[in-house]
Amino acid sequence: MICYGPRVYEGDVLAGNWRRPGKGKIPKVPAEQDLVVEDADSGFCGAVVACDKEAVTLEDRFGRRRLFPLAPAAFLLEGKPVTLVRPAATAPAGPRRSASGSIAVDGLRARVARESRIYVEGVHDAALVEKIWGHDLRVEGVVVEYLEGVDHLPAIVAEFAPEPGRRLGVLVDHLVPGSKESRIAAEITSPDVLVVGHPYIDIWQAVKPSVLRIPGWPDVPRGVPWKEGVIAALGWRTEPADAWRRILGAVSTYTDLEPELLGRVEELIDFVTETP
Repeated sequence: MICYGPRVYEGDVLAGNWRRPGKGKIPKVPAEQDLVVEDADSGFCGAVVACDKEAVTLEDRFGRRRLFPLAPAAFLLEGKPVTLVRPAATAPAGPRRSASGSIAVDGLRARVARESRIYVEGVHDAALVEKIWGHDLRVEGVVVEYLEGVDHLPAIVAEFAPEPGRRLGVLVDHLVPGSKESRIAAEITSPDVLVVGHPYIDIWQAVKPSVLRIPGWPDVPRGVPWKEGVIAALGWRTEPADAWRRILGAVSTYTDLEPELLGRVEELIDFVTETP
C-alpha cells in the first residue's frame, strides 16, 4: 500500500474557511475491491474491502478495518483528493438465454427441418409457441403447424403417416377428463404420436393474468362465445384479433406463462426430437 501525507489545505484552517485543494473539480472514483486510498481527515490508509451506498470499509497493512462515509472529497488517491462512489452493479457472467429459458445459440442458422412435426389447435397457439420456443425449434429443426380444431384429428394423423423418425406431437386446448377433446385424443394409439394438452378453454388463459394487469381470467357463461365474453367482462372494447395482439405483446419470456402449458410444450419438443 502506498499512502501519502501530510494533507495540505488551502487557506487558514483556523479561520474556518479552509477547503481541500480543487474542490468542485474532485474526480469520482468507484470504490473497487483492493483500491488503496487514504482518509483525508484521519490519515487512515487502507485497501477497499467492502462498499455500500453510504460507506466504504478500508483495511490497512496490519489488518485493521475502519468504516468511512462516502463524503465528497473525503479520500486521497495517490496524494490527490477524490470522492469515492459505490461501484456500479454488474450482471453475473453467464450464457445468454432464449425466451424459453434455454441457452441461446448465437449465430444460429436454422437446421434442415425434420420430418417430425408439432401440431397445435389454432393460429393463436402457434404464435405463442413461436414467440417463446421459436429459437429452440429452429435449433432442433422442428416445424409447428396449426389445426383448426381437433374434430378431425384421427384423419389428420392417418394422413401424416407417423413412424419412427417421423413423429407427430399434438397440443390440444381444454384436454380434461370427459371433454370432447379427451375423447378424440383417446382414439390416437400410434406410439409415434403424442397428444398432450392444457386445461384451459383457450390458449389466452395460459398467459398469467398478472402479465396483463388483470385480477384473473373471467368466467364466461355457457352459450356465450368465450373470447367475446372475456373481452366484454374485461371492458376492453376491441375485436378478438386486437385483443390477442394485446395479450401476445405482453408476453416476453416463459415466466409469463402458466406451468401447465410450459410442461406440455417442452414434452412435445422432447418427443419429436428424440432419436429413435
